[in-house]
Amino acid sequence: VGIGKCVALDLARRNARTILACRSRERGQAVVEEIRAATGNPAVLLRLLDTSSMASVRAFAQAVLREEKRLDVLVNNAGVTGLPFAVTPEGLEQTFATNYLGPFLLTNLLLG
Repeated sequence: VGIGKCVALDLARRNARTILACRSRERGQAVVEEIRAATGNPAVLLRLLDTSSMASVRAFAQAVLREEKRLDVLVNNAGVTGLPFAVTPEGLEQTFATNYLGPFLLTNLLLG
């Protein structure tokens, strides 16, 4: 069990509206259903996000700002390590984009 899942589970147990931002729809939805079942909280949602893609970060932030009345807590938990060198379609080194640039951009976009 990862840190993000544990944090989401704890927030959902506290009856918080909880949005899981995941790259994989299938794995993310499985975790959403698991957390809903464990907590009885139906307000656990999945939104797709790939922090290595600045376009994905921008789309996610726009959707959250449009759909949510407020945002009280943001947990930046995405991260990768040990990947071979790769460059994203946007020309960014993949690990740096995923671990630093994406979360930094997301935080700043959500601050408004």
